[in-house]
Amino acid sequence: MSNAISLTIGTSFGDVPVNADERGAGRPVLILHGGAGPASVGNFADLLSAATGSRVIVPTHPGFGGTPRPEALDSVGHLAELYVGMLDALELEDVTVIGNSIGGWITSELALRGSRRLGRIALVDSVGIEVEGHPVAGGLTPAQLIEHSWFDTSKAPNLDPATLPPAAVEVMAGNRATLAVYGGTMTDPTLLGRLAAIDVPALVLWGEADRIADADYGRAFAAAIPGARFELLPRTGHVPQMETPEVLLEALRAFVTDQP
Repeated sequence: MSNAISLTIGTSFGDVPVNADERGAGRPVLILHGGAGPASVGNFADLLSAATGSRVIVPTHPGFGGTPRPEALDSVGHLAELYVGMLDALELEDVTVIGNSIGGWITSELALRGSRRLGRIALVDSVGIEVEGHPVAGGLTPAQLIEHSWFDTSKAPNLDPATLPPAAVEVMAGNRATLAVYGGTMTDPTLLGRLAAIDVPALVLWGEADRIADADYGRAFAAAIPGARFELLPRTGHVPQMETPEVLLEALRAFVTDQP
């Protein structure tokens, strides 16, 4: 059972309303979703909270899931500032932030802002850096997105607009448009060089079958963060929280609970 949170966060670019769901009551974990929207991490948030006794909070990036996006909120950096403000507003301490895809990029930028409330970060098939010879796949049709994101495409959700209800098609279109505003080409040429300033423990997890950003891209991400540990997840792609949630849970469990 999740509870709804509605906050208004003051930022350098104005006040921004944010909606989130939370479950559990233990050590706080913030999960930042990717381009598939908050629904792509909801079930995993339930699983993680139950397995680790954590308070898991899942915000919806404004503009996703049919929510409004203030015009001035137009970059990953702005989202990172927004979530630093959320940690402050909720008075959280020793927070683990887990981000998938663009959510991992936001997590990296959040860590670079030096919030004292941040305890550790986990990047799950993140995007955001540029790695020569390993481009982030873009401009994909719904069918190509499934092929690039899943090891076992039979497990993938239906993304065919021709067979979905109009409301679902509208949300998908809104998600795509919002993702383009925040992420552009899904890379920032300055990010790789800035990652050396991250000073919290970092875990980088990667689906071995990810074709949005391949495993060598993930290894480059981990190598750029001081002390980061890299782990390849078998038989999964770009969204392990959806495709192989139990595998992702086992990879995260000790990191989230801070147990050896």
